[in-house]
Amino acid sequence: MNANLIEKVNKLQDLFAKVGVQNTGIDLPQIVVVGSQSSGKSSILENIVGKDFLPRGAGIVTRRPLVLQLINRNPQTSRAPSISRTSGETPVITEPTEWGEFLHIPNKKFTNFDDIRDEIVRDTASKAGTNGGISKDPINLRIYSPNVLTLTLVDLPGLTKVPVGDQPKDIEHMVREMILGYIKVPNAIILAVTAANTDLANSDSLKLAGEVDKDGLRTIGVLTKIDLMDPGTNVVDILAGRVISLQLGYVPVVNRGQRDIESQKKITKALDDEKAFFGQHPVYQSMSQVCGTPFLAKKLSMILTGHIRKSLPDMRAKLSSKLLEYRRELDSLGNDVTDESSQAYVMLSLIKKFSDEFFQVLDGSFPDLDPSVVSGGARISVVFKNNFSPVITGMNVSLDKERTRVEILNSSGKEPKLFPSNAPFLKLIKDQIMRLEEPSLKCVDIVHQELSTIIKLLLNRYKVFNRFPQLKEFFHVVVTNHVQKAVKPTKKLVRDIINAEATFINFAHPKSVGVDDAIAVVQKNRMGTGTRDPAPPTPRKFMSITRYLETLLNKVKSAGGVLEPPPEMLKPISGLSEEDRFDSEVIELLVKTQFNIAKDTVANLIPKAIILRLVNATMESLYTELHSKLFKTEVMGRLLKENETSAERREMCNKMIAALTKADEILTETVGNIETAKL
Repeated sequence: MNANLIEKVNKLQDLFAKVGVQNTGIDLPQIVVVGSQSSGKSSILENIVGKDFLPRGAGIVTRRPLVLQLINRNPQTSRAPSISRTSGETPVITEPTEWGEFLHIPNKKFTNFDDIRDEIVRDTASKAGTNGGISKDPINLRIYSPNVLTLTLVDLPGLTKVPVGDQPKDIEHMVREMILGYIKVPNAIILAVTAANTDLANSDSLKLAGEVDKDGLRTIGVLTKIDLMDPGTNVVDILAGRVISLQLGYVPVVNRGQRDIESQKKITKALDDEKAFFGQHPVYQSMSQVCGTPFLAKKLSMILTGHIRKSLPDMRAKLSSKLLEYRRELDSLGNDVTDESSQAYVMLSLIKKFSDEFFQVLDGSFPDLDPSVVSGGARISVVFKNNFSPVITGMNVSLDKERTRVEILNSSGKEPKLFPSNAPFLKLIKDQIMRLEEPSLKCVDIVHQELSTIIKLLLNRYKVFNRFPQLKEFFHVVVTNHVQKAVKPTKKLVRDIINAEATFINFAHPKSVGVDDAIAVVQKNRMGTGTRDPAPPTPRKFMSITRYLETLLNKVKSAGGVLEPPPEMLKPISGLSEEDRFDSEVIELLVKTQFNIAKDTVANLIPKAIILRLVNATMESLYTELHSKLFKTEVMGRLLKENETSAERREMCNKMIAALTKADEILTETVGNIETAKL
């Protein structure tokens, strides 16, 4: 069961490696090997595997993370066979007992471990160059063998101080950051390798591990080069935790030295020598059963298995969350729209959705309106009720008494005034009514601005526009122009309403005051204030045309027949006859009465006109307008051209969903097996 758990995690590693582990956001339990250059990391791994397969040399040899998955297999287990043949004989099918597989070279088995080393060197050079550079891209290697325990290890570049070759000046920082990226996650078990013949307090690996695992709960120490320690020294105090305490403890090992490697000493012989060293050493022989590479491999396998068990619930929760996240993103990105049929579907759906939601926002039935503020069509209603209507009904008659006198005088024309004329009243009331035009036209502009705000609101809601920026821009232009086209006829209707009010004064209106009634009101008011009734006409004290001619003739006579030009401006002379005063009051009353009627009419009709010609006309014809402008093959082909980022994200989401779905199946099966084993 323990080996099965590790193999399940290996499958997850392979799945995530194909899509980029960093994209999953799920930290898999794994053992990360950390150590400085020449600390013996590679020798430990080769001793665990029992094979020479890692690159050797001076400086940084491990220049990319190596995810090493060891799979214990029974030699009798059926695997893909290899074929060998001797001359003149029938091919004999033989089965390799040990081989390696690289994730980047699927379906190829490396039975020669020298070839594995060569492939590591080749693939490293392809990403990190050939002169000492490093790369974060991992190499995934799986080794099947009856001589290994099922185990997963991640070998990282050794900690270094001085750059060589193509290495950048900050190589120390780069390696350090790469290592921290692996060991800082809580699911990482840190295998800190330190040479025993150095001061443990100066161990780079333990120092780095201590930065992310301050209590030493997930760090296991490996002490190498035990056989090279000075005579009379040992690591007993370290093993007992009296120097630097680690919860998982320390394991001492003896590796092959450089001379052993150069003389091609077999690993099997090296393991035998290691066993003999600890078994015969006067200090270590009593604890030899917890020393050496075989014990280290067993301990690591046990630790990793327990860590996987403990991490399963959290892994499943994170996996489910990530799966939901990628499905939502994929849904927001939508399907691929490279063919005409899919483009037509997307465009028609968008046109219908926008048209429907534009109507719903204005109608008040849109489900996503902000409940905390007045929005949508309700704002237009507020404009009419709280802004436009109070402004119109609050306007008062603005009459200048001198202007009224002038209009009365001018109405007589060239003849002396014998009877009151309605011309002054008509001129004055028209001017007053035309004052209503400016706020009415401004109301059209305000409603137009509200419609523009609604358009922006809806356009910003659609994630499809993130995929097609050209579509959003063109869509906005079409809708904005469509609304703008309705402004001109709306303003024309508004002007017609104002002009209609000013053109014909309806004295038959229920609220209208007739001339006789107005005279009666004025007389009553004058009596109430003690003012005399109109006296018989008295000579008017103004310079009428007749009076001006008489005066002019007298001046001509007195000047000896010399004719003088009239003044540029003729105004009433000071003072006003009682009759003219009375006429002015009557006219002013009539103007005020009819202006109030006009205000009520305008306050009532202008909102209706705006709703009819601007709001409803735009709303009802929007779908047709969008369809005619956007639903064209050449237009759709141009506008539904997806940006590269969206296409890449969709591809990534599909890959991640496939990988995470498969991972969920693996974890579900694993948890089920564990529960079954408990029964």
